[in-house]
Amino acid sequence: MKRRDFIAKGIGAGVAAGAAYPLLSAERHVADKLEQSEADQPGTAKEMLSLDSKLPLFWDQLTSPDFKIAVRQAEGVCIVPIGVLEKHGAQLPLGTDVIRAREMCKRAAGLEYCIIYPDFYAGQIFEARHQPGTIAYSTELMIRMLDETCKEIARNGLKKIILVNTHGGNGSFLPYFLQIQMESPRDYAVYLFQLREEPETQKKITALRKSTDGGHADEIETGEMLAICPEYVRLDQTTTQSGRNLNRLNLPNVTTGISWYSKYPNHYAGQSEGATAELGEVRLTSRSQQLADAIKTVKADTTTIQLQNEFFGQSLSPLKTKVWE
Repeated sequence: MKRRDFIAKGIGAGVAAGAAYPLLSAERHVADKLEQSEADQPGTAKEMLSLDSKLPLFWDQLTSPDFKIAVRQAEGVCIVPIGVLEKHGAQLPLGTDVIRAREMCKRAAGLEYCIIYPDFYAGQIFEARHQPGTIAYSTELMIRMLDETCKEIARNGLKKIILVNTHGGNGSFLPYFLQIQMESPRDYAVYLFQLREEPETQKKITALRKSTDGGHADEIETGEMLAICPEYVRLDQTTTQSGRNLNRLNLPNVTTGISWYSKYPNHYAGQSEGATAELGEVRLTSRSQQLADAIKTVKADTTTIQLQNEFFGQSLSPLKTKVWE
């Protein structure tokens, strides 16, 4: 979604919670080498045969023995659908963002196999605390929950973790989370999936749209939900509340935490009565393919963790850091 993200609280309080694994001891290093050696060995005949079978995409749907096979088939990649519980106009369910993220993940993993982590709802949504149904966790807990989740995913053999976010309010929180990955050494890498607007897709969307403004629970987002789960969409309530920009705060060249609320106190931006499943399907198809391409790219990536290790090594002795020509 397009809406600007406005974080109402400072995120400094959560910095300490972002700390990851301590420096590995010699014993742990040896253990890791042994585990890696075992992981590099061919699996049993039964396991190798199963690599071609149809495994569930979702972590919580895999059996424990099948999970081991799935990790190999996924080439160590796990994707995490992220959103929040918040109001989406009067017509969409509170879990809209995660529902959309999960659908994108399911479609993408169907094209390029990886393991999908269960829905992750601990995101930044302080700006909607005044609306019924919103769950807004503290900054410290948000960071700690995501950090601990990534550590546990990696401990289970999935060393490449892609965060798949469809919630605009996470637009500053998640890049910050990536930055604090550099706080201390870890044996995994976290990636953030970033969408691009494809010209051909935008042409199709423009041709199908009946409205021109939007940004939250608008015609396009409502269309996506009609394509995914129309039974949860209340089209009869699309016009019961206004999604217009009230422009109650005139502060050129600056913004504040209350900026989103000053514009959209109904937590609804745009119009949605013209939404169709056809419109939603256009965007879902494009974004799912982009995510599948990203999964494939991450599978092939060996440089990120290599550079992390280089960085952490040099950070131990800054005075000895190499000067690049």
